[in-house]
Amino acid sequence: MTDNSPDPQNVFLALQELLEDNEIQAFREGFLDHHIYDQSQFYLDFTETERLELYSILSPQELSEIFENLDFDAVDIKPYLKEISPEYLSAMFDEMSTDNAADILTNLTKRERRSIFTLMAPENVSEIRNLMHYDEETAGSLMTTEFVAVVANQTVSSAMTVIKATAEDAETIYYVYVLDSGKQLLGVISLRSLLISHDDTLISDIVNEHIIKVDVDEPQERVARYFRDYDLLALPVISHDNLMLGIVTVDDIIDVIDEEAQSDYSGLAGVNTDNVNQNPIQSAAKRLPWLVALLFLGMGTASLIDHFDGLVSRASVLAIFISLITGTAGNAGTQSLAVSVRRISLNDDENKSFFDLILTEITTGLVTGAVTGLTIFVVVSLWKGNIMLGLAVGVAMFCAITVANLAGSLIPVGMDRLGFDPAVASGPFISTMSDLTSVFIYFSIAEVFISFI
Repeated sequence: MTDNSPDPQNVFLALQELLEDNEIQAFREGFLDHHIYDQSQFYLDFTETERLELYSILSPQELSEIFENLDFDAVDIKPYLKEISPEYLSAMFDEMSTDNAADILTNLTKRERRSIFTLMAPENVSEIRNLMHYDEETAGSLMTTEFVAVVANQTVSSAMTVIKATAEDAETIYYVYVLDSGKQLLGVISLRSLLISHDDTLISDIVNEHIIKVDVDEPQERVARYFRDYDLLALPVISHDNLMLGIVTVDDIIDVIDEEAQSDYSGLAGVNTDNVNQNPIQSAAKRLPWLVALLFLGMGTASLIDHFDGLVSRASVLAIFISLITGTAGNAGTQSLAVSVRRISLNDDENKSFFDLILTEITTGLVTGAVTGLTIFVVVSLWKGNIMLGLAVGVAMFCAITVANLAGSLIPVGMDRLGFDPAVASGPFISTMSDLTSVFIYFSIAEVFISFI
């Protein structure tokens, strides 16, 4: 099937031409005719001069939708905010959902926020200020206060009237939350249940009281797991005394999942992968600290080899297999690290004791080490015609892989139990540490077999 959709670059150039020719109405129609994601990308590609003209063409409500679709982690939003007048910004924030407005406003100074707040609707300012007080990466920082709620003693007919009155400002209407007179959460009703129920039916008769909800201080990773496990579109957020505070929606959780994946990948790689468009100097500045630290750790490996220089002089054939053992052990450690970090992120080990994990990882290391060690024993024995050399290399491989597997699995588990981010135990760190331990193991075992090699 042929894709007949226009090339985005050609569309962008056509819009630029309309703007340059002052064809305002044609530009406006052409720009707004595209999906909001495309509009946000066009916005970022415009020059500052073109954007300043855009602010006179688009309404604050139309620009608010563009800003709500920008990736705040990938885009430095501050320069864009500073080129917009406070009057226009305040009108734009009044049109936004409160959670997105709060996220964007954190990019401004307190003085800049105050100047905007004085021009905004007081009720919006109050909600935004409340959201900005919650700790980052918690349910409170993710939630929006724009949801649909009814009371238990209403009829379906009156509840539908409430929904029609509040739907325009709500983040989502698929779930309707049932509160008591004190705003405590009693349960939830789906929009489908309301539509198929008789108008005179009481809400209390059809409410689902078995509701999944999260505390306002719940970590965002756990909130994401609720969405994954229960296939939710929205999740209510409550205070410690069960007061309904807001909802987290699935679009915010998609951003969290992406953020957590980037964080884990950055940790495994030992480099920040959030911004792939940095210039060479910025990239080097981000990577050098890890590389320098690992350089000094690698010097320990070099010192060990120098320490066993006499052993290598007596049997120079041993030098052939140094990189083989260190490389394989490093690969095993990195594999184990990746599995361990993933297992922690899925929370599969929540109910397992630390000693159960140790037993599991020792068993895994012994099996992989035994198979790999046996394989290299056969290969080296046949290649060099020396069974004792093959045995030395095979035993060293077995021990090195077992230790690397344990380190790759247990270091991130231990860090997680201590409250640190397990992804900090990066792949380069585990690989370099495996080099150090495997060289020590290899030459220590080789000393035992030296008289037979």
